[in-house]
Amino acid sequence: MSDATVTSAVNENEAAFATPFVKCLLRLIRAQDSYGLWEGKTDAELLADFIITREQRRAIPIIGDPDPDVLWRLEIFYAAVGLAIEERSGLMASPMMEVSHEGFGRVLFTAGRLVVLSKTLRDVHRFGFETFWKLAAAGTKLAGDATAAIEAHPEVARA
Repeated sequence: MSDATVTSAVNENEAAFATPFVKCLLRLIRAQDSYGLWEGKTDAELLADFIITREQRRAIPIIGDPDPDVLWRLEIFYAAVGLAIEERSGLMASPMMEVSHEGFGRVLFTAGRLVVLSKTLRDVHRFGFETFWKLAAAGTKLAGDATAAIEAHPEVARA
């Protein structure tokens, strides 16, 4: 890798860590540390398990059962999306998630009586993002889409 490529990757990572969504995700992860094991870890180390390169994804079988660590990452990611929605809209939006033992399911967010986000989950055992920036972009997009639904139908969301 050239120096310019490394520098742009570092700048991209710094920009990803500065996004409100990633800050929220890191707060949730650090809040889960009841024994202080992660106190000395950097943000990149805490989020490293969320990063799965194309080669790593190809190495994972297409059909497989998600392990507890993957399910925890999935739950914490969508919990961070819910908190980001709450920070933007002022309304509580917590995820309701159903995942089968085969790694398929659905996540649903509601605010009041309004379904603000509904997403089908598949291949949960392969859950992850190629870069920190793609992690930040995915969470930001989901929170933005849900906030747009709340803004489009505020009377239902506040009911």
